[in-house]
Amino acid sequence: MIPIRDSLLFHGPAPVTKAIILFCGLVFYLQWSWGPQESIVRLGFVPSAFFEDPLGQGYRLLSSMFVHGSLGHLLSNMWFLWVFGPALESRLSSWRYFGLYILAGIAAAMTQAFFTSEPTVPMVGASGAIAGVTGGYLLLFADAYVLTWLFPAFWVWLPASLYLGYWAAIQIINALLGMPGVAWWAHLGGFAAGMLLAYWGKPRRNYKSAPVWESWYYFR
Repeated sequence: MIPIRDSLLFHGPAPVTKAIILFCGLVFYLQWSWGPQESIVRLGFVPSAFFEDPLGQGYRLLSSMFVHGSLGHLLSNMWFLWVFGPALESRLSSWRYFGLYILAGIAAAMTQAFFTSEPTVPMVGASGAIAGVTGGYLLLFADAYVLTWLFPAFWVWLPASLYLGYWAAIQIINALLGMPGVAWWAHLGGFAAGMLLAYWGKPRRNYKSAPVWESWYYFR
């Protein structure tokens, strides 16, 4: 299920969301000049190394959330951020939103570090931080709708609570099953942190979700 857009009437300019997307794109471009594998080794978060030398390895908590393993990895993460980030940024303010993004990313890495069965494998990607954005979105915009592309060519408006609840359930199942290749625990840690941080963020103002038919009119 791929999210296309939501039903909220106003998002605002979202400068932080745009800056994060541009910065991650720039870092990915630079990765190819450094060498993709070399950049992951240098900047990825390695739980075992962090626990051995927290001060020396602490920078990787930040650097790892801006490095991606492939173009598909980058594009999928940035698309989710583009769909769910602007509304949350408008609601919290840009600075609070940026704080949520960074803190959720750190919480994601630490959650993965405590629960992973592969502590020597580097972790990279913005998905933990973006999971925090989606967690905050769920808390503040549970009544919104998400236009969703269901394969192969079926489009449907789903309640944000259903879409993100289903996403969270998939993360829980895969984490408990120990499915390899994806930092499932990081997603869950970031998601939970995002919900908590959004709750404490004291939103400036309220937004209403448009009815699905209105939203189609405003955004078509």
